Amino acid sequence: MMQQLSKSPTALLSVYYKDGLDVLVKALVNQGYTLLSTGGTRTYIQELGYEVEAVENLTGYPSILGGRVKTLHPKVFGGILGRREMAGDVEEMESYEIPAIDVVVVDLYPFEETVAAGGSHNEIIEKIDIGGISLIRAAAKNYQHTWIIPSRAHYSKAVEVLAKGKPDEETRKAFAGDAFAISSGYDRAIHRHLSGSESSLQLTFGPENSLRYGENPHQEGAFYGKLEEVFTKLHGKELSYNNLLDADAAVNLIREFEEQTLAILKHNNACGLASREALTDCWKDALAADPVSAFGGVIVTNTTIDAATAELMNALFFEIVIAKGYEPDALDILKQKKNRIILVLNAYEVPQKQYRSLLNGLLVQDRDDVTDQVESMETKTEEAPTAAQLEDLAFASKICKHTKSNTIVLAKNKQLLASGTGQTSRVDALKQAINKANSFNLTLENAVMASDAFFPFPDCVEIAHKAGITAVVQPGGSVKDQLSIDYCNTHHVAMVFTGTRHFKH
Repeated sequence: MMQQLSKSPTALLSVYYKDGLDVLVKALVNQGYTLLSTGGTRTYIQELGYEVEAVENLTGYPSILGGRVKTLHPKVFGGILGRREMAGDVEEMESYEIPAIDVVVVDLYPFEETVAAGGSHNEIIEKIDIGGISLIRAAAKNYQHTWIIPSRAHYSKAVEVLAKGKPDEETRKAFAGDAFAISSGYDRAIHRHLSGSESSLQLTFGPENSLRYGENPHQEGAFYGKLEEVFTKLHGKELSYNNLLDADAAVNLIREFEEQTLAILKHNNACGLASREALTDCWKDALAADPVSAFGGVIVTNTTIDAATAELMNALFFEIVIAKGYEPDALDILKQKKNRIILVLNAYEVPQKQYRSLLNGLLVQDRDDVTDQVESMETKTEEAPTAAQLEDLAFASKICKHTKSNTIVLAKNKQLLASGTGQTSRVDALKQAINKANSFNLTLENAVMASDAFFPFPDCVEIAHKAGITAVVQPGGSVKDQLSIDYCNTHHVAMVFTGTRHFKH
């Protein structure tokens, strides 16, 4: 019987899945923890060769009601919830012979997995964890004294902590936050199943980050999420609502490119982009497409910015620069503007769902993860595109995918020449792109054109051909595709279909 407060720290373990538990148990023992457990978890630890006290010896009660009640006892929860700095709590714990419990390790019954596997009603009900969820909440509440390790997904992180000693309060608080997220998610899953609302959607994002205002100064705004996982901020003012929209568009666009690439964006659309061997050339050719819109824009690149490029960039006013990294001299140059936001793009897990609030609900869709590759392009005309044209078509299609519809993108030699963005007709988008290229003295001779959707009539390919375009990429799928194909055949224009539409609204 455990009749008195343990002189060494105590860890209570009650888990369903045992994966990775052996490493955690070893780490706890190495730090001098006394182990306390019950049922299958205790048996598993004993088979590992470690001494482990039975919860039944502490409580004086065996596991009862078919295992439904094992840890639900004042001697367990008193040990978890006891406030060590309060004399009254300590006196009561000593009076009732309640040992302090310093670490609680839980892995909940697999409720959602049992539902997904088509378990019977009784099987599903028995997978509603009561003791485990109670342990999680109690230990998380008392994080100032008790460390909750709330799932097997946390074992490796816990082992890292133990390798350095015992957890500090900041670490315990972080684990407690995760614990309540697990607890609330578990309860929501049970609610959805028992209420029959399996098709309802409940989302949990990261902590609230207040913003100065929303899209406009009269609108309040906030960002929910862990922005530090995406960016490391090196300099500048706080990110605004519109800054975040632009940064999101910039990151999504640059992820499409493997070659060294630099893009300039304004209001979520690329106004300049080029892929080159030298980053200075990337900058010069990206800026050439629209030096007017570039003012006050966002710059993004998939490489490290060097001093020579930073010097060129510094001549332009822009809000944000996002890069893989910065050479020290480049960083010094870019920091010359005190409000300029300088960000390092981290490797992070990109959400696979996209959400948009509208009317009185929420739209949900899969992220558009299809990138048009040369291999997926099907030539539909007598004139086949050259290898260089195919590369330009793939290049233009990547930009097109990340430009507001209706859109047309014109490019040549892996340089964005111009784009028509957010127009109510595809013809208007094409005319806008041609006019923009002409206004900045960029020739369209032998350039290529990309469209986010099919051409219902041959007017676009006709206008493009007369402007100098010699190759076209589009999804295809119109009942009148042949009209555009016939025009291209007559005028020796190459056209390929991808079979994938890329609307962006």
